[in-house]
Amino acid sequence: MTAPDNSTPYLTSPIETDADPAALRARFMAEGLDRERLDADPIRQFQCWYQQAIDARLPEPNALSLATVDADGQPSLRTVLLKLYDADGFVFFTNYDSRKAKEMDANGRVALLFPWVALARQVKILGRAARIPTAESLRYFMTRPRGSRIGAWSSPQSQVISSRSLLEEKVAEMKRRFGDGEIPLPHFWGGYRVVPESIEFWQGRDSRLHDRFRYSRDADGWRVERLAP
Repeated sequence: MTAPDNSTPYLTSPIETDADPAALRARFMAEGLDRERLDADPIRQFQCWYQQAIDARLPEPNALSLATVDADGQPSLRTVLLKLYDADGFVFFTNYDSRKAKEMDANGRVALLFPWVALARQVKILGRAARIPTAESLRYFMTRPRGSRIGAWSSPQSQVISSRSLLEEKVAEMKRRFGDGEIPLPHFWGGYRVVPESIEFWQGRDSRLHDRFRYSRDADGWRVERLAP
């Protein structure tokens, strides 16, 4: 996982690794979010909040909801794991034959949501998704545990199957096929990068008077606006 730098623009004081989750939620709700303490770069602002979610020991802070739309305009939603973010966007990986991949290939407009409910926070992202270069997918694939690499070869993602035993048989087949040797990148598997067009930071406050700031791309970079809760 990478980010532009190690700045923490909104961190008012360090988070103790053994901090009480309820106390952290109360602290963030009391502090709120104001324009003066926002970083001018939304990726750096995301970096700060993401690190705070890690420091707060939230389970899988990199879990995000991904919304796509099919040819009939029917949206679908699922949880994926963020594996990389940088100045160019947010990256996750999947089977190219999956429903989400087919929908993204046909219509790259997507929405992402990081639901850090335990901290009374959300980050909402609108943007366009596109496949990353094969070399980047390979670099990440080789860092995955061997079982996960076998799993990528074994699952016909999103297709109807009659039983779990079919998956287990396919796993056994792939283990025989590759033995103790290297497991190559499947041609049907890789990453997508979502290039953000808008990023909203949502901080819960008492009485539902939440703080919301939206970064939107314009000709000069990023425009920041406060939204009503």
